[in-house]
Amino acid sequence: MLKIEHLTKKYGEKTAVDDLSLTIEKGEIYGFIGHNGAGKTTTIKAVAGILAFDDGDIKIDGISVKEQPTECKRRIAYIPDNPDLYEFMTGIAYLNFVADIFGVSKSDRIQRIAKYSAAFEITKDLGGVISSYSHGMKQKLNIIGALIHEPKIWILDEPMTGLDPRSAYNLKQLMREHADKGNSVFFSSHVLEVVEKVCDRIGIIDEGHLITCCQIDELKERNKDKSLEELFLELTDNSAAQTVE
Repeated sequence: MLKIEHLTKKYGEKTAVDDLSLTIEKGEIYGFIGHNGAGKTTTIKAVAGILAFDDGDIKIDGISVKEQPTECKRRIAYIPDNPDLYEFMTGIAYLNFVADIFGVSKSDRIQRIAKYSAAFEITKDLGGVISSYSHGMKQKLNIIGALIHEPKIWILDEPMTGLDPRSAYNLKQLMREHADKGNSVFFSSHVLEVVEKVCDRIGIIDEGHLITCCQIDELKERNKDKSLEELFLELTDNSAAQTVE
């Protein structure tokens, strides 16, 4: 389970995330959406333990990111939209390097690399140097590296950027399978149709505030004639109007 408690992050005088609290339960995919600059990526980077924050706390399975950051990182997979890889390595060398960091056994890493590289159709490219990869291939390698230690909590920030349709579909299937096993997925995307189809619950962030948090089915039931895209625009417009007032 992932729990964010009164998270606040400031950049100078600007408050990027303001007293944000939410809980992602075991067995669910939580969609986190908002306009550019709303505070999505700031929140996600704080959860992943790569961005310090000013107030509040974040707990991974009850463990504080502030107090035990290394242990928290062992329990998560963090997949950003712009992979930062060691480009002088080959793909397979990089995956073995990550597996070594997390203490993944030889037999487990062989099985997992085979499984995920097949799912993302990159098996034949693993012997190549990462600097020769396209952006989409780097993203596939980044995903495999993040999942190789089989963490219970996945934190995905626009993970389908650069993926071909089949790989994007397979990632969505893996997300669903992961949640159905009692694990958690925290998922950010600008593609609201994907969020609507994949997620169990959504949170909408606007100007650093969580303005809505509800079940997708509940939202659809209350607004049968509107798409998630229409509801998102309506809610964020209303939030902006209230801020002006």
